[in-house]
Parts: sequence; structure tokens; C-alpha cells
Amino acid sequence: MNRWTSALVAAAISLATVIGPASVPARAEDLSLVLERIKASGKLKFPVMVAEEPGYIKDPRTGEWSGFFVDWGKDIATLLDVKLEYYETTWGNLAADFQAGKIDLAVGLNPNPRRGLVVDYVPGAIVEGIWVLAARPGFEPKTWREMDNKETRIAVQKGGTMQVIAEAVIPNATLDVVPTRDQAVLELQSGKVDAIILADQDAALLDAKGIAKAVVPMPLLRSPSTIGIRREPGNEGFQNFLANWMSQQNTLGFACSRITRSLLDRGIDMKVVPQSGKYC
Repeated sequence: MNRWTSALVAAAISLATVIGPASVPARAEDLSLVLERIKASGKLKFPVMVAEEPGYIKDPRTGEWSGFFVDWGKDIATLLDVKLEYYETTWGNLAADFQAGKIDLAVGLNPNPRRGLVVDYVPGAIVEGIWVLAARPGFEPKTWREMDNKETRIAVQKGGTMQVIAEAVIPNATLDVVPTRDQAVLELQSGKVDAIILADQDAALLDAKGIAKAVVPMPLLRSPSTIGIRREPGNEGFQNFLANWMSQQNTLGFACSRITRSLLDRGIDMKVVPQSGKYC
């Protein structure tokens, strides 16, 4: 064996010592671990929001939940052949709820980079709406820029996309950050604020009740609804299942149709927000 060959052999031996035997493969991760765990538990832990009609509606007499967001949860649970287990929370607490293992998924979320540090979002959208104002009488700004001054008082829910919008788009407005929509409505009715930033169907609800006027400032700010799941090993199979369900809901118009029917059943006509496009 010449000097060059001896050097190559020695190098190969050293490399084998560092990386270990080639015959021992790395253990493959079970990509369906989360999906299998949910099925084995027989339940899907699902967050519901108090005072968040029409997506979440709680019957005060029976305690039963309904609404189009809840219907989506029921659909997913049925496909998995498990029961839906409700957990009452708020939009601002979702990230902590995921980390604590209190919920398995949440529907109707807007992509949020800060929350995305601990939550995995399913790519795509179930349905897309817009962000609008639920405004007091006489307050009808045509653009978001008109509101970017300290004289304009806007209520937003803490930790939600509406707060992100307000801080980025109208940073000079006077913000009233509240934990729930109910409190924002009280602030509006008492004259403490000029408007609340809300999703289109939520503003349409308050318009139908005569509480506020749905106003659409320009430019349109889109509100894509997606699904968030807990970030943990083995959630890829769960994410793939949800992406397929969500794609079907969107491409075939199921989600938009369900929202429209649900609103019309409650006397809410999305024609007060014509830019929304929720006419299915």
C-alpha cells in the first residue's frame, strides 16, 4: 500500500468513527402522530369565543354552541369520527392556549406573524372577507388615511388582527384596546369611540341590530380566514388533512355559502358591505 492509499484509508476510518455506522438509519418521524392522537382520544379540542356572534353563538338556556365557525369545527370532527370538545377563550389568548395544549385547532384565523412563532397556519384560505368599521352615526370616513389623527377614536380587540391593522395603518389615531367585542360595543354606544374595526360579517351584524353603521374605508383590507394548529412534531398529516378540507370549502363555495345562509337566517344581509363578496 503506497503512502497516498494509506492516507485515504486513514481518512475514511476517521470519518466513519465520527458519523457512526452507515447501516444505522435515522429514525423517521411519524408525520401522522398528531392526527392519530386526536383519533385515539376520541375528541377534537376546539376554541369557542363568548360574545362573538355570528361565528360563535351560545344558547343561554341550553349552553349549546352554534354559528358558522362552530359548524366548521363540527364538520372536521365528523370527518375524523371524534366528538367536538369546546373550550371558551378569546382571540388574544389563542397562542397561549395552543402552547398549553388546551386546543387542537382554531378556525377563522387571519395569518399573524407574531402568533405564527408558536402556531402553524394551514396554507390557503377557507373564505376571504374584508375589514370594515362599525361606526357611530355620522362617522363615515372614505379612506383609512382620514382616520390617521389623534381626534379619531377607534376600539380594537386586544391581540387580534384589528389591533395589528390599527397600529400599522392608523398609528396616529387614539386607540381603545379592549379584551372583548362586547366591551368595544359598549364604548361605541357610550360615545367613547367613533368606530370599531371588525370583520365584514361582524360589522353587518351590528348594522342589522341598529347598533352601528357598516362603513368600508379605502383601500380594501382583505381578511383571509384560515386554520391554525398547535406547532408540534408529527402535525404534518393533520395539516395536510385540513388543507384538503379547506381547499374544498373554498373552491366549491361551501364556506361562503354557509356564512351567507347563516347570516340570512339571523336577518343579516351582507349587502350592507357590498365589497365583501359574500353572496353565495
